[in-house]
Amino acid sequence: MAKNSAAPASNDVPSEGTVLNGVPVGGAGGKGRATPTRAEQEAARKRPLVPDTKEAKARARAELQTQREKARVGMAAGDPKYLPARDQGPQRKFVRDYVDAGWHLGEAVMPAMVVVILATFIPVPEVQYYSFVALWIFIIFVVGDMVLTSINAKRAVKAKFGADKVEKGLGWYAAMRTVQMRFLRLPKPQVKRGQRPV
Repeated sequence: MAKNSAAPASNDVPSEGTVLNGVPVGGAGGKGRATPTRAEQEAARKRPLVPDTKEAKARARAELQTQREKARVGMAAGDPKYLPARDQGPQRKFVRDYVDAGWHLGEAVMPAMVVVILATFIPVPEVQYYSFVALWIFIIFVVGDMVLTSINAKRAVKAKFGADKVEKGLGWYAAMRTVQMRFLRLPKPQVKRGQRPV
């Protein structure tokens, strides 16, 4: 019977692990490694590019803290880049400077309340009663000062920017700033007392 010339001899097929010209050949797959399963491929895709180490977390926390401190300093200094929306704009800055340039009764509300609280510990009914009465009378004057400051601040804004360009809410913005103690205001005052903005 004639030998079929098309069929290769069994010893012509390279066995697994054979190296030819420095390149491994042979084997069933020809790659020298098993094909990864779908689950292994998805797990490899979900693996973070940056290793989740303690050093990386500490570095990220330090960077976040630096950014927050920078934003806090920028807001206190009145840097427009770090101001919230309610403090943005030249008219709001003008109103802040207008309020910060004057003296306001509202700055003494918190100290007055502390005095009244201390007065309640005095075991004299008259002292307690009149301290509360004095506080309410003082608050009435504070509200009057808030209203006057609101009106005057809006009038000053109209004179500087034009009556048809006044933003809404400037009066309330000015009034609420008067009841904050000067060293607690944010953004921090940029003018001295008596230094009215022009």
